[in-house]
Amino acid sequence: MTDPQAAEGPRVAVVTGASRGIGLGIARALAARGDRVCVTGRNAEPLDAAVAELGGPGRAMAVPGKVHDEAHQDEVIARVMAAWGRVDHLVNSAGTNPVLGGLADLDPGVLRKVFEINVLAPLALARRAWHAWQREHGGTVVNVSSVAGLSASPFLGAYGVSKAALINLTQQLAHEFAPAARVNAVAPAVVRTRFAAPLYEGREEEAAARYPLGRLGVPGDVAGAVAFLSSDASSWITGQTLVVDGGLFLNAGLA
Repeated sequence: MTDPQAAEGPRVAVVTGASRGIGLGIARALAARGDRVCVTGRNAEPLDAAVAELGGPGRAMAVPGKVHDEAHQDEVIARVMAAWGRVDHLVNSAGTNPVLGGLADLDPGVLRKVFEINVLAPLALARRAWHAWQREHGGTVVNVSSVAGLSASPFLGAYGVSKAALINLTQQLAHEFAPAARVNAVAPAVVRTRFAAPLYEGREEEAAARYPLGRLGVPGDVAGAVAFLSSDASSWITGQTLVVDGGLFLNAGLA
C-alpha cells in the first residue's frame, strides 16, 4: 500500500454537507492542518463563503449540488482530481432527518429519501474516491453517523435506522478497502447546530443536564475526532465508530 501521508504535496479532502454546522467545522479543522478542501452542499452562496474562510481558491473549492444526485457525485470527484490530482480523505457529513417520530406510521417515501441521502450517497462517494485515487494510493473515509444509530429512540426512528446502516457500511467498506484505505465513523450526540435545533431549542439547559460533561456538543468536538481518524495518528484504526457524546451513553443514550 502506498502511504498517502508520505506522498508529495498537500493532502486533499472532500467534505460533504460543509456549508454550515458539523461539516463546516470539519472543513475548518482539515484546512487548518494544511489540507486542500473541497466542500459540498445544496446552496452555492454559503459554500462560497466557506471557501473564502478556508483560504480561498487554490486552498479550497466548492461544488454545490444534491449529495444523492449521481451527476453531482461524479462532478465532485472529477473537479477535485482535475484541480489537485488526488482524493486522500473523504468525509461524508451530509445527512437529513425530515421527520421526527417512529417507523410504524412513517411514509415509505420519506424513509427511502433518508436512506438515499444518509446511506447510499456516502457509499457512492466512497466508491468514486476509491476508484479515482484511494485504491492505488491509499487514503481515508470518515462517515458522520450518530448515537441514534447505536440505540433505539422514540423520536428518531428513520434517522436512527439509517445511521445504524451507515455504521455497518463503515465496517463493510473498511474490510473491502483494506489494506489500501481506512474507513471509520464518528457517532456524535446532540451538537449545537441548526440541523439538531429541534432536539434542544428552548430547553438547552435541560437537554445538557443529561450529559456527564455538562454541555451539548459543538461542531469542533466532532471535527477533532474526524481530524484524528483521517491522520497518521490513527494509522492502525479501521472499521471503528468513535462515539463523541459528552458521556451521554453513560446515562443510557437517547431513549
